[in-house]
Amino acid sequence: MPRINPIDPATANGQAKSLLDAVQSKFGMVPNLLATMAHAPGVLQSYLQFNENLRGGTLDATLFEQIAITVSTVNGCRYCVSAHSAMGESAGIPRQAIQDAINGESSDPRTDAALKFARAVVSKQGWVGDDELEAVRGAGFDDSEIAQIIGIVGMKTFTNYFNHIAQTDIDFPEVDIPEPAHA
Repeated sequence: MPRINPIDPATANGQAKSLLDAVQSKFGMVPNLLATMAHAPGVLQSYLQFNENLRGGTLDATLFEQIAITVSTVNGCRYCVSAHSAMGESAGIPRQAIQDAINGESSDPRTDAALKFARAVVSKQGWVGDDELEAVRGAGFDDSEIAQIIGIVGMKTFTNYFNHIAQTDIDFPEVDIPEPAHA
């Protein structure tokens, strides 16, 4: 049961209504996470803009979803793992690649390096070593792409923590993930 209930888009008003209407129009639904963020329209608007900006970078949509899944797994957020698994699957990411992202790995060496780097950023709270930075660079990522990976980690950590606190009801097909050590 949620600790912060989502706003019903049908009864929303003001800026929250405008934002939720835009979400409904763009995605054909209003995910519970976004309806819950709508309690503070500035939070929802900032999240939507941050997400759009990151998705407009040079990293492709497949890698974006894989990083989001890896980060959300490390942070123990079943909502986000479920949401990004569903989005990834609808974008054509094979189930095995989604499962690999849950495990923080990939059979593709470049993707594997990005996922390992994202895991390190989360688990070390940003204090990655030179070796981890050189490994992701060695896989072909430039500073712009590394900045985007860090941005995805930050954005997903925000939504993961938001869901932990709100206990957002999962409105996507649920995906099992390992229990985090701190739960």
